[in-house]
Amino acid sequence: MKRTIQCGILVLDLQKGWAMNHEIISCTPRRDRLEQGEKNTGQVDIPLNEFGIHLAEETGKGLKDIPFDLCFTSPLGRAKQTAEIILKGRDVPVIEEPLIMEMAFGVYEGKCCSSEGWELPESFHRFFDGPEEYEAPEGGEDFKQVKERVGKFLERIGSDDTLKDSTILITTHGAALAGMLNYIKKEPLSKYWGQGVHKNCAVTEVEERNGSFHILAENTVYYKDKVEPWKK
Repeated sequence: MKRTIQCGILVLDLQKGWAMNHEIISCTPRRDRLEQGEKNTGQVDIPLNEFGIHLAEETGKGLKDIPFDLCFTSPLGRAKQTAEIILKGRDVPVIEEPLIMEMAFGVYEGKCCSSEGWELPESFHRFFDGPEEYEAPEGGEDFKQVKERVGKFLERIGSDDTLKDSTILITTHGAALAGMLNYIKKEPLSKYWGQGVHKNCAVTEVEERNGSFHILAENTVYYKDKVEPWKK
């Protein structure tokens, strides 16, 4: 099975909206552990590899009938590249949005977080097992900060009357998207990861109505490939 680095895409149709998470955005060659997804990539700017491009293309086929009006993307290249693949052949404006960048890991970026080759303090296990107790490393963010950041983005677009009745593609990342879903569900940080780390290139549908976001479906994929799951 092949591996991709966790990333996310959000598709939001305001008033009739839906969101989707594609954890394909940062796919890179398996032979390098950073590129395998076994290291914290965070805000490291890594491009898609061939398999990541393939997953994006398959997802694009699954979304070909969705009439996107606008796209917001993380400034990181892997997110922008995914948006370009999904929107290939369409005349859809793409806007870079810093609020939906991946979680910053600071001095932990580039460090191995797999059980094999672990390079981080033992306290980093809280990242998955106790997110409410996770402490941001130097130069990094904690989950509260990420949730607040992506929440500001959701509230801003949800209250923008010029975007009403728009179908919006949002290309973001794994932890950032999990923060959006946690914000939408109004759940505590202890449930930050919800049903768990989403499958690569998974889709979550969200509807916005009367000023509130509602998740209609979560963690659906459009490809048949087997992708190696994230190893804690």
